[in-house]
Amino acid sequence: MTPETDPPFRRIAAELRRRITEGELAPGERVPSTRRIAEEWGVALATATKVLTTLSLEGLVESRPRVGTVVAPAAGTPAPDRGRPRNQGSAPAPVTGSEQDGPEGDQDLTRARIVRAAVEIADAEGLAALSMRGVAARLGVAAMSPYRYVGSKEELLLLMADAAFGEDAYPAVPPEGWRAQLELGARTLWSLFRRHPWLAQLGSLTRPLLLPNLMVHAEWALRALDDRGLDARAMLDVHVLLYGYVEGIAANLEREAQAEAATGLSEDEWMDRQAPAFRAITSSPRYPVFSRLVQSFEGGYDLDLDTLFEFGLRSLLDGLTGLVEGRTEPRAPR
Repeated sequence: MTPETDPPFRRIAAELRRRITEGELAPGERVPSTRRIAEEWGVALATATKVLTTLSLEGLVESRPRVGTVVAPAAGTPAPDRGRPRNQGSAPAPVTGSEQDGPEGDQDLTRARIVRAAVEIADAEGLAALSMRGVAARLGVAAMSPYRYVGSKEELLLLMADAAFGEDAYPAVPPEGWRAQLELGARTLWSLFRRHPWLAQLGSLTRPLLLPNLMVHAEWALRALDDRGLDARAMLDVHVLLYGYVEGIAANLEREAQAEAATGLSEDEWMDRQAPAFRAITSSPRYPVFSRLVQSFEGGYDLDLDTLFEFGLRSLLDGLTGLVEGRTEPRAPR
C-alpha cells in the first residue's frame, strides 16, 4: 500500500512514529490518548486504539496506569520496518486491513485475556476509552471475536470489576479487634480503587454490584461486626456506610483523570487558571471564615486524597465506636 491508500490507523501511527523517532516526543512523555487521537484525526476510538497498539508492539510506547500511554524509554531509534509493526515475543499481532478484519486465527483468545486487556485499557485511559472493538484491536483479533466469550460491554464491565476486586485477599487470621479489621478492609478497598480508579464509577449504594469477589470484602466487614450485639440492620448500615465512604472518596480519582484528559491541564495548572476567581472569593466580605482559613496557609491548602481518606476513616470509626461497643443505641429509622 502507498501512504495515501494505507488504512487510517497506519497513517496516524506513521505520524506519531515520526514524532517519536525525531525527538518531538521524548521518552517518558505522554503521547495522545485514544480519545485525543480520535478527535484530532476524526477516527473511531477503535481505530485510535489500533494506533497505540501498533506503536506498543514496535516498542515505541508503553502504558502506565493513571498516566496513560507514554514514549518508551528505549524509543530513540526507528523501528526496522517503518511501514508495518513487528511482533515482539508472544505479543499479539496487530490488526491489518479494515477495522472489521483481524488475523486469520484467534484460537488463543480466552475470556481471561479479554478481561485483562479491558482492564489495561481502563487503567491507562479510563472507562470512556473502553469499547469491545478497542479490546479486539488491543488483542489483535477480529472486531467481533470478543463477543464469542463476552456477550456485551455491560457483561465485560462486571467481569472486569470482579477480577479487580479479587486481586487482594485477607489474612486467614484477622487482626485483633473490630476496628483493626474494619481499617484493614477499608484500606484494602482503597488500594484497589487506587489501582483501578474506574471501579468507583460502576455501581451505586442503591444498586450494588452483586459480584463474588466484591462480596469477599463485604463478608470481611460483616465478620468484624458479628457477635457485637448489633442487630442485622445496624450491621448492614455500618458496612454500607463504610463502603460508601471509601467509594465516595475514590470516585474523585477517575473524575480528576477525566478532567485532565478533557482539558489537557494538570490539577496544578487548572488551579493556576482559577486564580482570578479564587482571589475574588477570598477578598469578598461574604466569606470571612473561608478567607481567614485560606490566608492562614503559607503555601496554600494541598488537598491530598490519601490524607483525606485516612482522616475520614479515623473520624468515621471514632464515631462508630460507641455503637459497635454497645455504649450507644442505634437510632431507629423514621
